[in-house]
Amino acid sequence: MKLAADTTHCDQLMKALEGFRAYTPLVEHWGAGLAARLGDGARLLAAGNGGSAAQAQHLTAELVGRYRDDRPPFSALALHADSSSTTAIANDYGVQEIFARQVAAHGRSGDVLILLSTSGASANLRVAATEARRLGMTVWALTGPAPNPLAVAADEALCVDAAVAATVQELHLVAVHMLCESFDRAVGAVGQRNAAAGRQSSARQWAVVAGEESP
Repeated sequence: MKLAADTTHCDQLMKALEGFRAYTPLVEHWGAGLAARLGDGARLLAAGNGGSAAQAQHLTAELVGRYRDDRPPFSALALHADSSSTTAIANDYGVQEIFARQVAAHGRSGDVLILLSTSGASANLRVAATEARRLGMTVWALTGPAPNPLAVAADEALCVDAAVAATVQELHLVAVHMLCESFDRAVGAVGQRNAAAGRQSSARQWAVVAGEESP
């Protein structure tokens, strides 16, 4: 006897995806803004807990490595990936400080902090957001349904409207990939403008030289 497949998970994902589409302009804005900042020497810091930590590290890996096409590497750090610092801070200062203290160490004005939380209620991320904004950093949050404390603490937030954490996490991954696509488009556009400017500059220099050598 063949059992009917349970499509509940897929149905929940498809329903949440429809509402998620409204965030496309925000993700495009984040990708382009991140490309401009990292291209000027700023840094991205990212953090999350559990599965969200893995997704934050996924994002930083795409920026330091590459998403699709080859391009220069950019500075991006997943704060939870430093297990020695994380455990030392948790032991000496408490779990709520594990990201905030690293933000204080590595973050600078103009840098970007991206925080991922399916609940939006993680105290250690909220404290990190507060510290980052004190330093003059920009804070973006990927969370579950609004309202939530992390969305309030961030400068901008993408809040997935889904009741199940797994669905929220799946759409966070979609957001990460869309951000990387926007980032790469922006980096490519800058490269094309720079190449065009370089060709124009070379042409002008050649014209000057040619004029000087003319009889």
